[in-house]
Amino acid sequence: MDTIKNGDPVGSTQIVTVTSFSNSSDGGSINHAPNTVQDTQLSQGYCSWLKGPRISNIKTVAWMITLSDAVHNFIDGLAIGASFTVSVFQGVSTSIAIVCEEFPHELGDFVILLNAGMSVPQALFFNLLSACSCYIGLVLGILIGSNFSPNIIFGLAGGMFLYIALADMFPEMNAILRDEERNTKNNIIFFLLQNAGLLSGFSIILLITVFAGEMNFGKTP
Repeated sequence: MDTIKNGDPVGSTQIVTVTSFSNSSDGGSINHAPNTVQDTQLSQGYCSWLKGPRISNIKTVAWMITLSDAVHNFIDGLAIGASFTVSVFQGVSTSIAIVCEEFPHELGDFVILLNAGMSVPQALFFNLLSACSCYIGLVLGILIGSNFSPNIIFGLAGGMFLYIALADMFPEMNAILRDEERNTKNNIIFFLLQNAGLLSGFSIILLITVFAGEMNFGKTP
């Protein structure tokens, strides 16, 4: 700065020198620049602790799946809670049936969340968050089943399961087969896989029903 005031010609070198002085004097603001960017991302819905993209960049279908899955899990909890008020056996059999239904369902939801733009930690978090509504339904189902007739809850849950099986799962299985090359080998493989899943669920419920009288659940015979 003194050289410029004394009237020396201001060359490109001196301009660079003055610029470097200005940058060094404003070093504090430069050091705070990354924090400013981070604060801007956080204000726009950036989940830094989930290590994923900003919430605004995730497709709307992800939030639709999360909300509908929360409602679904809430009804599952209602059915489980009401079943345990009838008997321990019916509660266990209902829980096993719901676990067999929820395992492939949650895997499918997880894949949809990933395709909608979520990272793996974000998909796991929101999938777990929607599953927590099951505990709310469980408490409410126990209260309703203990004070009122649980048949209303069983009718609601049974209708939901039938709708999911007939209107969602069966068309989805057929859609997967349509995406593959149609030949006899693929038809046989898909037929065996689909029926193996269906028959395994039927077998579990059948075994529980047949051996229900021999299940004591901790009680002495």
